Amino acid sequence: MITRPIAALLTCCILLFSIHGYAQKSSDNPMVKMSTSLGDLTIELYADDAPASVENFLQYTDDGFYDGTIFHRVIPGFVLQGGGFTAGMSRKETREPIQNESDNGLENKRGTLSMARLPDPHSATSQFFVNLVDNPHLDHPGGGQWGYAVFGKVVEGMDIIDEIAGVETTNTAGHRDVPAEPVVIEAARRVD
Repeated sequence: MITRPIAALLTCCILLFSIHGYAQKSSDNPMVKMSTSLGDLTIELYADDAPASVENFLQYTDDGFYDGTIFHRVIPGFVLQGGGFTAGMSRKETREPIQNESDNGLENKRGTLSMARLPDPHSATSQFFVNLVDNPHLDHPGGGQWGYAVFGKVVEGMDIIDEIAGVETTNTAGHRDVPAEPVVIEAARRVD
């Protein structure tokens, strides 16, 4: 017979092992530190669920591609988009597009990163967006349709994301929702 104190101790041990297992799995995922003109973000990448998107993002990161790019689209209550333009809205040249992985079961929840793309579902290159709120309408709907592939999450720095979401925006060079004062990605680097 298990007494109450022993049962409580067993429950605590099970919870600790569960938390340790979750933390271990989480720490196995690649991490990227993104330094912006408003502060730093730490991003966890879901390589098991979105291998092509993560490999693509890490290649751009390792190449220094994101350094000097801006968050060029800021829509409060929706998303922040970046990774394709420099200040002055000059588009950077990218590699070939990747296959859409929106059918990976991950959801466009607040704080997640997804691949930005054109209407062609398999047109994502370097651009990504951060969901400012839960955006279930961006998830994979099935039935031959495509959503937007979640591949990571901001695990530190959501206060910086929220600060970026509050900047004043304008229309520039034919683009809407562009920060009036550029929000620059100064550097993006893998974290060991």
